[in-house]
Amino acid sequence: MSGDVAMTDAAAAASQVGTADQRRDQMLRAALEVIGDRGYADTRIADVAERIGISPALVIYYFKTKDQLLTEAIRYSEDAWYAQGQSRLAELPTAAARIEEAVALNCLPEVDVEPYVSWTLWLDFWALAARNPEVAELRRVADERWRALIADLVRTGQEAGEFSPVDADDFAIGLDALLDGYAIQIALDDPVASPEKCFELCMLYISRELGFEWPGTWGRRGYRKAGQADQPLEAQQKGR
Repeated sequence: MSGDVAMTDAAAAASQVGTADQRRDQMLRAALEVIGDRGYADTRIADVAERIGISPALVIYYFKTKDQLLTEAIRYSEDAWYAQGQSRLAELPTAAARIEEAVALNCLPEVDVEPYVSWTLWLDFWALAARNPEVAELRRVADERWRALIADLVRTGQEAGEFSPVDADDFAIGLDALLDGYAIQIALDDPVASPEKCFELCMLYISRELGFEWPGTWGRRGYRKAGQADQPLEAQQKGR
């Protein structure tokens, strides 16, 4: 009998943990939506609570402050981006296709993973990082992880003979900064810097720097090394 009781208690505890995790995820998704819609300065914890029909006290119980809620929401979205994004990259046949997909995930809203995060939220996050050490540390870790992904893609492409012998780490710093700059234009809805235009310009820069010809449309995958004659992609890969 005592064993049955213990198993029941354990199951109840596990169920409570699962419920708590689901509730926390729900709050973080609501925070991403509300801050993206209203901006960080005009968002109250009560707005996040109202979005999902709970009390503000429950949000405060989980996150204490609005700064912490923003920090955890960004961390949540970043982890989701890497989990889903890397899975999608792994399905693509070439390093050039993978780096194109990574840029599309950054620039093109329709390509982004769930939960979708508006670039306006990142403007608030960057501003907060300038004065909040905890947010600043999360910004540093997020940028380091993103640069490492870019550098790994470049090295993989170099090993496969797809890319020119540039310094992968330096290239990653430059591309990271370029994408952040385009993100600001996209977030501000600049009339000459649409997401599609920023994506195109970024891919033209990447293909020039890494020495391959980009077909000009996301998802076409018809890559070849600069100067290489037109031929099926399979034949190009065999000829490396």
